[in-house]
Amino acid sequence: MTSASPVTPITTPLVVTGAHGQLGRALLHLAPGAQGLGRAELDITDADAVRDVVKPGAVVINCAAYTAVDQAETDEDRAFAVNATGPEVLAGVCTAAGARLIQVSTDYVFPGTADHPYEPDDPTGPATVYGRSKLAGEQAVLRIAPAAHIVRTAWVYSGQGSDFVATMRRLEGERDTVRVVNDQIGSPTYTLDLAAGLLELAARPDPAATPGAHRILHATNGGQGSWFELARAVFAGLGADPERVLPCGTEDFPRPAPRPAYSVLSGKSWVAAGLAPLRDWRLALSDALHGISD
Repeated sequence: MTSASPVTPITTPLVVTGAHGQLGRALLHLAPGAQGLGRAELDITDADAVRDVVKPGAVVINCAAYTAVDQAETDEDRAFAVNATGPEVLAGVCTAAGARLIQVSTDYVFPGTADHPYEPDDPTGPATVYGRSKLAGEQAVLRIAPAAHIVRTAWVYSGQGSDFVATMRRLEGERDTVRVVNDQIGSPTYTLDLAAGLLELAARPDPAATPGAHRILHATNGGQGSWFELARAVFAGLGADPERVLPCGTEDFPRPAPRPAYSVLSGKSWVAAGLAPLRDWRLALSDALHGISD
């Protein structure tokens, strides 16, 4: 796996929660000295357990999340426990211990009806249980931890496992054609690029505590595209005919949780904070596919 961004050395203790998810794994790949804790090792809703882990001066990147968007519609208590109560507990413990928290959030906190890239201070309005639970987590962190950052991202993939890029890679070898929605627009984001950006943010000394600093940032690869365009780019990157990917509408794939029609996140806040912009998503996808196939 490769990333275009150089990895910023971390001189303070780094704790990664949700370490067995795709973003957690990417962070540990780039920062192997970090303490990575998955769900089996740390229940982020257990304050005593969190206190045993978080030490003064540490930076905690919370990647733990309930991400089953459709399942959350009927599993609301669990979604809010992981996505809202967990960050609230982490924020309280980090504040008491003199540690920093970086809370990873999502484009789903927005209604998904915009016609321009969302800025951090645009009105939220989640249309799903998942989005509402993530927004509640954001609000708890902002209320409790004055030195914390919220980093919203979108359409994250590693190209391995069962994410969208991995699925398209598999289907290219199994089917003559694939139908993919072309009326949902977002910001495809490669895990290693996002992880490198989070580590750059983590290496800074308490930037959120600076007066006037942005506490909510958006970090995605540059540009925008539909799921259809992303799928065609995967096929092309594999040397396959992208015309084998056929367009369809959201109504052709009804889901329990509505998907946002438009969830592009603006990177202006990230750059304004002095952080390196993430490269264009097509360049990142090429590296992801080549890294997987090497």
